[in-house]
Amino acid sequence: MVDAMHNMERKPQMRQRGQALVETALVVPLLLSLAFGVVGVGRVTQAQLGVAAVAREAALAGAHANNAEQAFARGSARGQEVATGFNLSNGTLALTVDAGTFGRGGQVRAAVRYMVRLDDLPLMGWARFVAHSEHSERIDPYRSRWPGGG
Repeated sequence: MVDAMHNMERKPQMRQRGQALVETALVVPLLLSLAFGVVGVGRVTQAQLGVAAVAREAALAGAHANNAEQAFARGSARGQEVATGFNLSNGTLALTVDAGTFGRGGQVRAAVRYMVRLDDLPLMGWARFVAHSEHSERIDPYRSRWPGGG
């Protein structure tokens, strides 16, 4: 009789352990997906901020140049520096600097495109996001130093 009572007390404990194991097996993948998703959103946000900064800095550097060729060179160089600072380094950065008709009161336009890959995150290897930004910077019409022909 004592053994039968003892066995009856053990069965609910065994059921609870089994139930906890099943619940854990169901919840852990969801929690991991959520955690990796949060990391992925953080990376996409960081890349978008970086792309916007690259476009802004490239256009600004180009607007402070003395001619169209220099605007392209300075804007491209500055954009690459900023991209390196934001760790936009997977080889998909595309930066274009357009000085248009370079002159006082004109504009230098920079456009940036970058693909964010989440291949290194488990459960997120399928995800690809494209971050892009454009920025135009006005060339100062009242520049005090302007080499000949500007």
